[in-house]
Amino acid sequence: MANAALHDPIGRKAPADLVAALRRHAEPLPPPDRVDEFGSFFDRFGDARVVLLGEATHGTSEFYRARGAITRRLIERHGFNIVAVEADWPDAAQIDDYVRHQAPRPRRGDSFVRFPTWTWRNTEVLQFADWMRGHNAALAEAQRVSFHGLDVYSLSESIHAVLTYLDKVDPAAAADARHRYGCLTPWQDEPAHYGRAVVHGGRPSCEDRAIAQLRELLVHRLEYLAGDGEAWFDAVQNARIVRAAERYYRAMYRSSTESWNLRDRHMFETLQALLAHRGDGAKAVVWAHNSHVGNAAATAMGWQGEFNIGELCRMAHGDDVVSIGFGTDTGTVAAASDWGADMQIKTVQPARPDSYEHAFRSTGLVRTLTDWHRNPALAELLREPLLERAIGVVYRPETERLSHYFEAVLAEQFDAWVWFEQTTAVTPLGHERPHGAPETWPFGL
Repeated sequence: MANAALHDPIGRKAPADLVAALRRHAEPLPPPDRVDEFGSFFDRFGDARVVLLGEATHGTSEFYRARGAITRRLIERHGFNIVAVEADWPDAAQIDDYVRHQAPRPRRGDSFVRFPTWTWRNTEVLQFADWMRGHNAALAEAQRVSFHGLDVYSLSESIHAVLTYLDKVDPAAAADARHRYGCLTPWQDEPAHYGRAVVHGGRPSCEDRAIAQLRELLVHRLEYLAGDGEAWFDAVQNARIVRAAERYYRAMYRSSTESWNLRDRHMFETLQALLAHRGDGAKAVVWAHNSHVGNAAATAMGWQGEFNIGELCRMAHGDDVVSIGFGTDTGTVAAASDWGADMQIKTVQPARPDSYEHAFRSTGLVRTLTDWHRNPALAELLREPLLERAIGVVYRPETERLSHYFEAVLAEQFDAWVWFEQTTAVTPLGHERPHGAPETWPFGL
């Protein structure tokens, strides 16, 4: 989600020479539904090991469809074999099982039912998952493209996944794991209450037990790998989530910066684990909000001490990572008015005059790719700090400047920018399974 830590208004319009340069260098794009044609514009990034694809909101159809078209091209033409998204690991595992033609992994409850449900339970994601399933059908199991969640919120489902795995491979170890996780299981459905009880209520933390359980899985890796390496990797990742979630829910009550950094470090480390697990030649596409995949060091977030996936990837992979931001001016968006409230279709306000979005709107071009990572002159013009808009799962137009803008240096935040002048809201899915969908369909199981 977008972070709302902001400077005071900078109050200056984008320079005319910047607007002229954007108009000159921006490449008009076809609609993203013309998948092959749209995706071909991104062949230039195919040599990267990691391509980070952002979004300016969590509820815009065009951003999902564009990322789907780009990712399809990178998979088909450039050998990308991992799709990693800003979602919970156990929820995304339901899609992964679907697209890789695997038996569904056991769960305590339904997938993608935690607020905000519409961010992944929508028709745009299902269309992409259906394409992945079809693409993988003709491939050997080891060559199939996988789909994974990077996030940290799945304490309950991750505990369940670890215990279910150990019940199958090592019942004695499962009993020990239940004892260790017994410290957390009373809180697993309301983990924020655990954090408050530890930080403000004086309750002892469960950190040592969560770490000990992860360590046990790693100590026995050779023994467990001899059985089913994929199942062991899944269990380890879930144990890492338990450890990170335990820390995250305590950090929530100490510092927003600390909790943000803990979450993004976990997402980055999960991405690194996926690349290592897939071995030589592994290449990943990441879908997450602009505030996660753009280099935080070039934004007000970084200037106040926050880092993110984009910055950590740049440090780890250098020129082998490409980060592409997405922006829009007006239209509709799926969002709530408050955390936990019902989704609404909201009208997106026109971009502020002192924003990068206004500069792109001023070009008069409706849908473009602007690539400056090999254009030093354009990059220099984009080093003028301006505001950038970020709408997460909550959108408050009445306080838009305070809630949804932050200062940034676009040339150092991203390598390129995809622009849609007008956009529409995603289409949420219900719990029902459509007629004719396979039994392994990942939503509404």
